[in-house]
Amino acid sequence: MELRQLSYFVAVAEELHFGRAAAKVRIAQPALSNHVQALEQELGCALFIRSTRRVELTRAGEIFHERCVGILSEVDLSAEITRAVAGKTIRQIRIGTVYPATTGVLPAFLAKIARKYPDIRIHISSGNTGDIIRGLENGQINLGFIRPVENIGSLRFASIAHERYLLAVARTNRLAEQEEIAIDDLRSERIIAFNRKNLSYTERYFNEKFEEYDLTRNIAYSCDDTYSLVSLVSAGLGIGFAPEWTEGLPNRAFELKAVRGIDFRIGLGVAWSKDDPTASRDDIVDIARSLARPVR
Repeated sequence: MELRQLSYFVAVAEELHFGRAAAKVRIAQPALSNHVQALEQELGCALFIRSTRRVELTRAGEIFHERCVGILSEVDLSAEITRAVAGKTIRQIRIGTVYPATTGVLPAFLAKIARKYPDIRIHISSGNTGDIIRGLENGQINLGFIRPVENIGSLRFASIAHERYLLAVARTNRLAEQEEIAIDDLRSERIIAFNRKNLSYTERYFNEKFEEYDLTRNIAYSCDDTYSLVSLVSAGLGIGFAPEWTEGLPNRAFELKAVRGIDFRIGLGVAWSKDDPTASRDDIVDIARSLARPVR
């Protein structure tokens, strides 16, 4: 069993498509299929269910995938530790980022990194906070720009920014013309609210506010992400509270308005693992921390 076979298997397990996986690892698809079949023969069990329509992992394949990701991460980690001990400069940094950071603090961070480490290779992956935290924990990501969470485990976190939640209203809505909006002005409006699988602090805050002001019955639509919320608002189907970063969305068809009685801010910060041996890691974290903005 070779490491390259494990990496080929992981590529197929993540893409669930042999053609895309072959392109990802830069080998011919027949060669990739041969490596996976050889791996299955050595293990004595099938790792994939193949059909003309799709590729799926077997239960054995799911378990093997988890183990392979850990093995490959350990190999990468060992290489980084060796370089760090030898005093080698950083060669690559892998960054995970939520969308608000991608368009907000990330460009300034990348500019500073590029000036200080001109030869560094940077890989950026977008995702939600949960995905980025898992990437930091298993060593697939060195630095993550995430929303604060109540339990970040063994990771380290530094806050760098806060932004307000404002009322998003379609430009055709009567509230778009008002200079000042009170929460009582929402009583005649249909409300769009978040309803995620895992109840977030944001949801709890607004659910409590809607209940306090007897607005729960006004909730007409629900969604689990900000893009969906502003799409519903832009369609004129209702109003909803959205973070300030949405003001920078292209072709925006809504206005953001402050509401008296609503004072909610959401944080943004940088997270990293204290066990990450990446050379110059502390310096990179300090660069990220330097992007901190005062609370408005």
